[in-house]
Amino acid sequence: MTVQLSVASALLGLVLGLLGATMKLSRFWLLRLLAGIYTAVIRGVPELIVILFLYYGGVILLNNLARSLGYTSYIDVSGFTAGVAALSLTFGAYATEIFRGAIAAVPDNQIEAARAIGMTQVTIFRRILLPQVWRFALPGLGNIFLVIIKETALVSVIGLDELMRKTDIAVGYTKEPFTFYLFAAFIYMAITTVTMLVQRELERRANRGVAGRVAA
Repeated sequence: MTVQLSVASALLGLVLGLLGATMKLSRFWLLRLLAGIYTAVIRGVPELIVILFLYYGGVILLNNLARSLGYTSYIDVSGFTAGVAALSLTFGAYATEIFRGAIAAVPDNQIEAARAIGMTQVTIFRRILLPQVWRFALPGLGNIFLVIIKETALVSVIGLDELMRKTDIAVGYTKEPFTFYLFAAFIYMAITTVTMLVQRELERRANRGVAGRVAA
């Protein structure tokens, strides 16, 4: 459950981050304002408050909206859904700034050359921007993902049976907190170690040929 929560939050957060970075770099001031408010609010509020707000407040808002549309049945929000929503919002807010910096790091003359030979905006993004943005952003995104893995423990407060919740239950039954919390720490360490190894391999593949060109 911890791994599923982390991966789902990261995938949705990547989409939010790309969207947020695009809005921040937009020529329309309203899009820039909305993206700025999003990143400022999410980065300025503790993740625990975001989780609790979406889990409890989200249910109220969703049911009020449903009733206004004529739907009378009660709509519930699962702990997993609320957890993914909260953590993906957090991931996306930080990823927005990482992607914005990565896009700005791509030389302007490459974009101008692509436009000069008739590339569309979609092609420029796919062939020019995305490969280089991925290379620039990967270290920062990896660090955020490591943080998200550890922040999944906060979702235990809304009853989701992830690693920390299961550990608390085991401690309650056995009265052996040292044993189970230590074992949970080792599990988190194992997950983060595998993540760092995968990140290192992705960075190596993303930087293939870069050092050779610089040396030349």
